[in-house]
Amino acid sequence: MKKVRIFVLIVIICLIAFVASVPVVNNLSAKKIENQLLSITLPDNTVTVESLSKAGKLIGNGNGMQYFGAMLIRSERTLEDLSAYYSQQNADVIVKEQKTQDIDFLEHETLFFKSNIADGKTYYIVYLFGGGISPFSELDIRGH
Repeated sequence: MKKVRIFVLIVIICLIAFVASVPVVNNLSAKKIENQLLSITLPDNTVTVESLSKAGKLIGNGNGMQYFGAMLIRSERTLEDLSAYYSQQNADVIVKEQKTQDIDFLEHETLFFKSNIADGKTYYIVYLFGGGISPFSELDIRGH
């Protein structure tokens, strides 16, 4: 009887550990997207100001996890130059001018940069959506 209790306790602990690991693994998948962006060499006259990542249901309808990585850059280059540069590095990277701290195109999450960008300089957001690891992406409540 004691062996059965120990076995049940071990099974319960394993289940709890697995459930607790789901959001952690998904957050790491989003962090991997952020790191992928940060690994791209910056163009001339450009500096990284800050970066962030998020896992969850971010845009659109339906169920499913989305993984988002972004970096805020300050650059003397034009949006067209930066878009061309990043499309050569990774076809899925999107570049937009960033005039506020808020990342306003995400429908289901409120994300913002901590840096004050109201100093008269030109800032851009460079971002990328990516994939995660099944079954973790299926089991995370944030994707529903």
